[in-house]
Amino acid sequence: MDRGLGVKLARPDAKVLAVMGDGAFLMNSQEIETAVREQIPLVVLIWEDNGYGLIEWKMDLELGAHYNVGFTNPDVVKYAESFGAKGYRINAADELLPTLRTALASDGVSIIACPVDYSENISLTNRLGELDDTL
Repeated sequence: MDRGLGVKLARPDAKVLAVMGDGAFLMNSQEIETAVREQIPLVVLIWEDNGYGLIEWKMDLELGAHYNVGFTNPDVVKYAESFGAKGYRINAADELLPTLRTALASDGVSIIACPVDYSENISLTNRLGELDDTL
């Protein structure tokens, strides 16, 4: 999120969309206050899986199992609103694009929580690993 703020400051006329997982968001969520206070409009899209998804995937690949990567998220909509930002929650795939359009059209700070399911990552990785350059 802090990089999104930097991009917006460097390119004030650009629409800025910062995309991150919920773990990274929670580590930097205090920047919502900075963006609202300084009136720096941007949109933050959070891939929400209640865990460190990339770390889990790497552990599963390298160790065959994962440990201590799950956590509980706050209500991101209420959390965003508590700072004076707009909060949105995606409940179905067809809501994502209209919500992004609404948030990007706003002149304020918008936070979008979007649930994701990474359960197919390992099988997809295994399938991709079987591909070769003869295709």
